[in-house]
Amino acid sequence: MTNYHTQMEAARQGVVTRQMEHVLADEPINRDQLLEGVARGHIAIPANKLHTNLHGGGIGQGLRTKINVNLGVSQDCHDLDMEMKKVQDAVALKADAIMDLSTFGDTRSFRRKLVALTPVMIGTVPVYDALASSSCALPEMTVDQFFNTVIAHAEDGVDFMTIHAGLTRTAVERLHKNPRLTHVVSRGGSILLEWMLVNDRENPFYEHFDRLLDICREYDITLSLGDGLRPGSLMDATDAPQIQELIYLGELTKTAWEKDVQVMIEGPGHVPLNEVIANMQLQKKLCHGAPFYVLGPVVTDVAPGYDHITSAIGGALAASHGADFLCYVTPAEHLRLPDNNDVKEGIVAARIAAHAADIAKGLPGAIEWDHQMSRARSDLNWKSMVELAIDPEKARAYREASQPNDETVCTMCGDMCAVKRSRDILNTTK
Repeated sequence: MTNYHTQMEAARQGVVTRQMEHVLADEPINRDQLLEGVARGHIAIPANKLHTNLHGGGIGQGLRTKINVNLGVSQDCHDLDMEMKKVQDAVALKADAIMDLSTFGDTRSFRRKLVALTPVMIGTVPVYDALASSSCALPEMTVDQFFNTVIAHAEDGVDFMTIHAGLTRTAVERLHKNPRLTHVVSRGGSILLEWMLVNDRENPFYEHFDRLLDICREYDITLSLGDGLRPGSLMDATDAPQIQELIYLGELTKTAWEKDVQVMIEGPGHVPLNEVIANMQLQKKLCHGAPFYVLGPVVTDVAPGYDHITSAIGGALAASHGADFLCYVTPAEHLRLPDNNDVKEGIVAARIAAHAADIAKGLPGAIEWDHQMSRARSDLNWKSMVELAIDPEKARAYREASQPNDETVCTMCGDMCAVKRSRDILNTTK
């Protein structure tokens, strides 16, 4: 019989849970460092007690930068089999987390199947489901309806939930006094904003935050405090509404930790490259070192169809300066629901950004993968180069599509291969 409710409470008692053992096996961190990080809230291990086939993963200080994959059906595109194929592909491509953002149909059956079949951490945004499954219009929804949906997601085994509890009436005042170009681009934030303004009431998740924490504590849900006022354009980046919400998120973080509830903080959004580092520093300072979960950041607004690249640029810089968890962005961002190929492109781009950041942070062992690739290149060992690639399938296809006369080189340089020439001449003139 355990004497703890959450991973944080266990760490504060010096207890290493099964999920912590998974983290210790996967990460360059020792037992004492992990226990201290979880106890202080600087590391989160999202692990709902009902997600029984979960392989525990850690997010935060001293650990590999993790990546999340968003998927789910909408009213216009609701092929659940396709979404489950995306899940399987994402796990095969080594995504660390899946977020189900479904807004149409039998969302609960899909969510339960997702949890039952998936060994990585699962996240959701309950307010989407509350609105999608409601028979009444948004303004008529009750506080109990919002919270009943949270409970349903908890009962289904979801490991972390995005809750926009920092979008308070005061934060909305900042929005009115500091008009934006793109207003509110968070789907969950816009739902709560409408409910609050039409009903002239406080955000139910802020007003009843203790009620939310009780649910999280019972099931060991990690609370991912959402950025309802994240910037949706470079013009709106790092503005007063965004920072006002962040201040509230920091205060809510301390309240959650008092109840042993794990917390992550969600962050921007669209941010110019020169403001990315400052955003990371602000979050870590205002939110007391809690793990930071960022969407991108997208560093330019002009690249629809290529936003997996704009976000990877921002993500690499963000993660090298404090972000712990990158939400992938696909080429379909701002355009449509992503297909399977979009999902793959987004995952690979996010993994590249995360790995580049781990090297920059000096994470033990991170650069060894690169050294292995470099040794393979030095040896002109094409088989090893393909196997070591972050996407072996694509590397193999490119290699096989253009075969050189001399199989030791490639068709770019052929006989002028610099590696071969320099290696051979240096070896013969020692």
